[in-house]
Amino acid sequence: MTFESLQQLNIEDLIPHRAPMVLIDKLIAYQADHVTAQVTIKATSPYFDDALNGVPNYVGIEYMAQTIAALAGIEAKQANRDIRLGFLLGSRKLVLNQNRYQLDHIYQIHVQRLYQEESGLAVFECKITEQDDLIASANVNVFQPQDTQAYITDNV
Repeated sequence: MTFESLQQLNIEDLIPHRAPMVLIDKLIAYQADHVTAQVTIKATSPYFDDALNGVPNYVGIEYMAQTIAALAGIEAKQANRDIRLGFLLGSRKLVLNQNRYQLDHIYQIHVQRLYQEESGLAVFECKITEQDDLIASANVNVFQPQDTQAYITDNV
């Protein structure tokens, strides 16, 4: 997928989320098993906190999860499959290097698939950067069942 074709993709066409819960703005790089997304923090951003003058740092895990979902969406589109719901199971080695994502700052979210099973269980190495500064990092565990409805129904 070329840079130009990435720029033309609407995030809502790749992830199962809809406004106002779409937290990432756009994709800026893609290659097999890796994608980079971007978010610009605005006063209208979901979870913006006036007291912090930004978005709380813990929202970074959802930036990571939505970027993982975007990678899954790109792969689904390339294979002519439907976009499927996935589940954030947890994280390991979570490091948050600042208390907020600051107003008017632009952050890049990098995800790299480390491992994936046929069952849909996967692990991603995730980093959020601002230019060369590491803002947050984690290994994120996710699960994307083949049949989401059956999985939800069977596990209620």
